[in-house]
Amino acid sequence: MKIYKVFLMATLSVLLVSCGGKNGGMPNFGDNEYPVVTVQNKSTSMQTTYPATIKGVQDVEIRPKVAGFITKVCVREGQAVGAGQLLFVIDNETYQAQVRQAQAAVNTATAQMNTAKLTFENNQKLFEQNVIGQYELESAKNTLASAQAQLAQARAALASAKESLSFCFVKSPSSGVIGSLPYKVGAMVSASSTPALTTVSNNSSMEIYFSVAEKDMLELTKTAGSAHAAVNSFPPVKLQLADGTVYGHEGKVMKASGVIDAATGSVQLIAQFPNPERLLKSGGSGSVIVPRSDNSTIVIPQACVSEVQNKKFVYVLGKDNKVKYTEITVDPQTDGNNYVVRSGLKVGDKYVTNGITKLTDNMEIVPITPEQYQKKIDEAAKLGSEGTAKGFIDAMQGKK
Repeated sequence: MKIYKVFLMATLSVLLVSCGGKNGGMPNFGDNEYPVVTVQNKSTSMQTTYPATIKGVQDVEIRPKVAGFITKVCVREGQAVGAGQLLFVIDNETYQAQVRQAQAAVNTATAQMNTAKLTFENNQKLFEQNVIGQYELESAKNTLASAQAQLAQARAALASAKESLSFCFVKSPSSGVIGSLPYKVGAMVSASSTPALTTVSNNSSMEIYFSVAEKDMLELTKTAGSAHAAVNSFPPVKLQLADGTVYGHEGKVMKASGVIDAATGSVQLIAQFPNPERLLKSGGSGSVIVPRSDNSTIVIPQACVSEVQNKKFVYVLGKDNKVKYTEITVDPQTDGNNYVVRSGLKVGDKYVTNGITKLTDNMEIVPITPEQYQKKIDEAAKLGSEGTAKGFIDAMQGKK
């Protein structure tokens, strides 16, 4: 008897739970009543997400212009640097010797030019005194011009040698953050070295690259009138980071590619986001969130839609109170609870919201409001609970 009572207790619990739910489907009212609502326009706020790649506004690969061994690394990974800051020093003994050699050549050419100048000035005086002839004067003049040309050539060689020496001191061309440092002191590098010495990324603001379908971009362009206007018409966008959180600053779509990717059939867009906290890193990934608002859309609950072979259907109520199995098309973006209907329903249509699994095409029903439907569910649940409780009490008292 004790075991029997325990069993009855468990049975009662299950029955109470099953009868107490309000979403357990359409109760059998016995009067063929189904809840029906009228289609109306609503304001909706939806969003579309696109996979995105994060890059700095300016990502500069640093490569040496001369070949040599690295003698000093002046920065560390992740360090913020300014334009013109020294990053690497390459072995420069040979280039210093070339500078000294070029400087000596300049000194020699300067001395020769001074001597030629004195000779020419002296010959001018002698020519005026008719001591020498025109030939001697012109020869001295040509010698001076040659010495001046040799001096200019020596100075050019010195400037070239100094520039080559300066290439041994690799400096940052812009402000930014240092990337990885694959080479250490003692490594042999050149202009063709792969990978580069490092990358300087200007991450004060970041460019987020994402792609939209050619069809969507074409529709935007037609609506806005031009591709430039279509880009400007984009609302402020958000960025979902790799950890699922939403970045704290909004971005603005700035540019669109003028070429369609033949492999993917998409157009690349670039949105710019501020990065004051330096949270975004070049090379990262995420998703761009583009919000969409519409003041005249048809929104219906997903629970009233049946799906057959990737097609969606609702039961639309006719004037004769017969339901019609009607196909609809919906927006691919949903909030998980509702569909935005693009075709198949219009304002003023009436559709069944619950109990659709018991309906068939052209079936006649008695339409009621959702409030009446919910009231009947509550009453049925209450009656079921009371009947089960009475049976349980009778069993506990040993009644048959």
